[in-house]
Amino acid sequence: MKKIFFLLAILYMSTAYTQQIGEVIKLSGFVKSDFIFDSRQVVSIREGHFLLYPTNESLDLNGQDINDKSNFNALSIQTRLNAKITGPEALGAKTGGMIEGEFFGTSEADVNGFRLRHAYITLAWNSTILLVGQTWHPMFVAEVFPQVVSFNTGVPFQPFARNPQIRLTQSFDNINLIIALCSQRDFTSNGPTGFSSVYLRNSVIPNSHIQLQYKSESLIAGAGFDYKALTPRLETTKKIKTDETIASSSVLSYLKFKSGTFNWSVEYVYGGNNTDLMMLGGYAIKSANSITGIEEYAALRAYSLWTDLSIGTDVQPGIFIGYTKNLGSENELSGALFTRVSNIEKMFRVSPRLLLNYGKFRIAAEVEVTTASYGSIDRYAKVNNTKNVTNIRGIMSMYLFF
Repeated sequence: MKKIFFLLAILYMSTAYTQQIGEVIKLSGFVKSDFIFDSRQVVSIREGHFLLYPTNESLDLNGQDINDKSNFNALSIQTRLNAKITGPEALGAKTGGMIEGEFFGTSEADVNGFRLRHAYITLAWNSTILLVGQTWHPMFVAEVFPQVVSFNTGVPFQPFARNPQIRLTQSFDNINLIIALCSQRDFTSNGPTGFSSVYLRNSVIPNSHIQLQYKSESLIAGAGFDYKALTPRLETTKKIKTDETIASSSVLSYLKFKSGTFNWSVEYVYGGNNTDLMMLGGYAIKSANSITGIEEYAALRAYSLWTDLSIGTDVQPGIFIGYTKNLGSENELSGALFTRVSNIEKMFRVSPRLLLNYGKFRIAAEVEVTTASYGSIDRYAKVNNTKNVTNIRGIMSMYLFF
């Protein structure tokens, strides 16, 4: 906590000083408290705060579901600090940047710990912006995402990750061309040694993305293509050197329409191996040489579709609807699956909400109903003989923005 007060003091003094030489540091953020109820046990992050999906049934000797047990928690770990920086010109461009953090922690053992969300520098010319640093992955479109109360922001239907990256945005009137090269840090891929950034690092090739976006006052629309290559192992189980990779690609398309206080957004994502984006899918061992142990891999595909509607300002009702489906592999598989969850065939969520805004103070309530279809996995990693498991989450949140 002393470090946080020290950081705020430095930022405050820096603001007072830098304004004298033409630089500005603007502090903002919010204090937020969440009160959460779940009708059953859930798979989540940070003591249930970031919900992914309901936990599968686990039957005891009497045939009763152990996970059919409600849960309650209250947390303030989403409280956030943001510093936006406007600097002097350099290389003929306007310089800027942002530092943002929150008290979400970096692991379950670090709940309440201060963690980095965004830290980047921008160079802005007339029609070109170069961003260097950590911010949203390009598959998370900052202008078009679900406005839900839940901190999961629509996961696992919505891609969600922040990555160190180099991103170039070139504008042609209302059209933006976005090109990005990304690494991984907090949001990583799964593999033989668990979730880690080492698989992308060892592939040498950055996560690459290209996107076209149209923007006007009432409409935002775009489409993108994402490519990722991982090197799961440097040596086989037979102690033989290997550099086999798994390459996968994803596409997304999105649209947001605004008229007065009415907002409607929709997005579609299809691809393989998006565990680092908090989605279904991943990859698996397709075959392994019995002598050398060298493995070949296949991507596990999935698609998702979501829509979000809201209207109003002071009183703002809204609703989110999402659907995602596990498509498995095109190839027959012979080994381990590296996913976030492998035995869910599909998921559906509907989340009505109500926001009450009083200047910089907000009260928000949301009911989030998530149904996951659990089943058995075949040799193509497709899920059969499914049974639906549903969780109902109730959220009440209070915010104070500054």
